[in-house]
Amino acid sequence: MTIDPKTIEQAALALRGAAESGRPVSPIRDLIAAGGVEAAYAVQEVNTRHYLASGRRLVGRKIGLTSLAVQRQLGVDQPDYGMLFADMDVPEGIPVSLDQVIQPKVEAEIAIVVGRDLPHPDMTTAEMIRAVEYVVPAIEIVDSRVANWDIKIWDTIADNASSGLFVLGAVPRKLDRLDLRTCGMVMEVKGEPISVGAGIACLGSPITSSLWLARVMANAGRPLLEGDVILSGALGPMAGVSRGDVVEARINGLGTVRATFAAD
Repeated sequence: MTIDPKTIEQAALALRGAAESGRPVSPIRDLIAAGGVEAAYAVQEVNTRHYLASGRRLVGRKIGLTSLAVQRQLGVDQPDYGMLFADMDVPEGIPVSLDQVIQPKVEAEIAIVVGRDLPHPDMTTAEMIRAVEYVVPAIEIVDSRVANWDIKIWDTIADNASSGLFVLGAVPRKLDRLDLRTCGMVMEVKGEPISVGAGIACLGSPITSSLWLARVMANAGRPLLEGDVILSGALGPMAGVSRGDVVEARINGLGTVRATFAAD
């Protein structure tokens, strides 16, 4: 079913208004669910164009719903994606104010930095491997403009895949001595584990999830470009954070990354 473009604009404006005001809105799924996932991505695209026209710079993509369990929970059979803008990058060691986000949670991920343009919808696994410039550990600070995280698939896609901010580790690693599938992860606050997992959670491998993304983005007319960052999917469950928390993620073979949250 085709959704009236005015309805798409209405949903996009509601989410954009929530981001600007810091006040979450009710779920927008009832507005757009009749149009399916396509309508949700149309909402995301409206806001992407708005932000680009406003001067924000696109520097990568994030992949969500790489866990089969979460896919089943939301009633879908594939991941989703969202845009990464330059102003979402938080250098490691710079405190994040909780005033910058609305309902933050954290996930540990493997970030892939792309070393060449990826324009082909039929990209192969070998081409994806050759395109990886380096990998670093990452913490994604996910967020939702939908009140109480009351989301279904249409809400999260429309809301830029529930994106917020991200922190990248500062020591790049090449792929030649890494098996990203078996890279184990533990994320801690004050020495207490809050999430554990491994690369296999990302559709079997972060390379596989990144290949999925590269193909989809080429088909969508927004191909990944040299230097883009891919947040390849959560290695374990997301966890809540509080003021003053220092979140550290350790990923075997990649090292550590920290996200620091301001105490006031």
